[in-house]
Amino acid sequence: MAAHFGRLRKGAATTAVAAAAVAALSASQAPGVTTDDLGRQAAGAQPSADASTGGAGGGATGDSPYYTDLPPLKSPNPSPSASPTTGTPVSVGEAEAGIPATVLDAYKKAEAELRASKPGCNLPWQLLAAIGKVESGQARGGRVDASGTTYSPILGPKLDGNGFALIADTDNGAYDGDPAYDRAIGPMQFIPSTWEWAGRDGNGDGKKDPNNVYDAALAAGHYLCRFDRDLSVQSQMNAAILNYNNSTAYLNTVLSWLEYYRKGTHEVPDGTGTLPSHSSGNDSGANPSPSAPATSTPSAPSTPSTPSAPSTSKPGTPKPGSGGSTSPSPPSSPPSSSTPTPPTPTQTVDHLEDANTGKLTATAGGAFDAKVAVRAESKANKAVAKVRVRFTIIGDTDATFSGGESVATVVTGSTGTATAPALVAGEKTGDFTVRATVVGRVLGGLDYTATVVPRPADTLTRTSDTALTCVPGGEFADQVEVKATYKGAVAGKVAATATLIKSTDDVTENDKGPYFKDADGKVIRTLTDLTTDADGVLKLPKLYADDTAGTFLLRINTAGGAALTVELTVAAAAS
Repeated sequence: MAAHFGRLRKGAATTAVAAAAVAALSASQAPGVTTDDLGRQAAGAQPSADASTGGAGGGATGDSPYYTDLPPLKSPNPSPSASPTTGTPVSVGEAEAGIPATVLDAYKKAEAELRASKPGCNLPWQLLAAIGKVESGQARGGRVDASGTTYSPILGPKLDGNGFALIADTDNGAYDGDPAYDRAIGPMQFIPSTWEWAGRDGNGDGKKDPNNVYDAALAAGHYLCRFDRDLSVQSQMNAAILNYNNSTAYLNTVLSWLEYYRKGTHEVPDGTGTLPSHSSGNDSGANPSPSAPATSTPSAPSTPSTPSAPSTSKPGTPKPGSGGSTSPSPPSSPPSSSTPTPPTPTQTVDHLEDANTGKLTATAGGAFDAKVAVRAESKANKAVAKVRVRFTIIGDTDATFSGGESVATVVTGSTGTATAPALVAGEKTGDFTVRATVVGRVLGGLDYTATVVPRPADTLTRTSDTALTCVPGGEFADQVEVKATYKGAVAGKVAATATLIKSTDDVTENDKGPYFKDADGKVIRTLTDLTTDADGVLKLPKLYADDTAGTFLLRINTAGGAALTVELTVAAAAS
């Protein structure tokens, strides 16, 4: 997807020279050529180690078009004044360099959230601002309501293969209103299938709305921070940007705005930002460019000076043609009208077959030995290469793939096989599902059941040999403490239960003798949801005795079959 810059803006000659220098520098950091599902060449980085799991080919945006305007040649000048919204220092620059207040706030909140949840990523808010500028002109110049939702949906062109990637509908039109093909949606231009797993709730309203700038900015931040990337490392930042939209021209444009915003920017009122005028697509397509706010620029599209009321329609009913980052351009080398266009690899897939996936079982906190593997096949049962397969973890589980995500996209190889990243078990035990589906096709997927079993222990011993005694109606001076091991090694985080039983032959709960107390001080004789600590040690709460004298038994059991019976004595004190 080659960018074109149209007519030069003010400072044309010097701006063009500066742009060329930036482009040359950025291009030198990301050599190589990749191909998309249509077989078209797209400049980008050489496939990195994470390319197999990062939505290769279409990225977050499905390689949708973007704005190619470069920042002003003159950097903004620092100003001692403070923002009326955030109270932070701002800079004064040209009008097009300003960021609408709500949009700017969304980027900074996303940076703060990522600084807490993924501190090693080092995400700068200026990177989100650069991508937001390129993808939607900062939400069409900040045409958002107080909650950050755009007054009308921002939609990209149909991804119908006419100049762009071919992505058949994946959301039944729920987000983009198109039941035939996908469109990029929202201020950060996510394709629906990516938003389905990458979406976040950035403004705390309980919804994940791609047309809300807080939600979209936070989702973009998490998307860029995948695979434990450190964005303070330039090569990793480049890889993240290219994973968002696989184009060297896109990388160059984003890096230009990033550098500009790092030197300072200024806040402008919502709805007064300027919309870029040049796009990587042309303006002759059927899909109209997004509306721009009223400005003094004569060439800006004419719109009402007052934004319309926020749309109350649900995600499934956006207004067709109500916005988008650009219009589609025709392919650079259109096929002859007499030559039929060959189907893409994705279009030839008929079904998925299992590719010798092993038994998916792991101990809590451990890794699964087997990986989910599937093979994409045509109707004639032939392997299909270069097809994107999405693996999704479904169910009540905290298991993840090795990169820490619950969704991974892998491209099939020459044998048609796609293997999911390694599964890592969390602390929740039980079954969950891993589902494999073909991206861009409405086909039945394959479901795999994975099981997380509790950590085991095969031996329990007391950490003290002190006799446990008490007088009737009193309390035991010592608390019961045991240590769990498995095959001689410490068994930490092992589930356990403790019950005061009637006898060795009758392990039902006793109704008299020693007892524990719950949080309300009530008598209980069975404890559940116990867990040994990292050293395998389990210390039970204090024991009390009723007025019944005699010898009683406490039974402790753990996952894995370990059991220990502890003797308790209740007797009157010797005179």
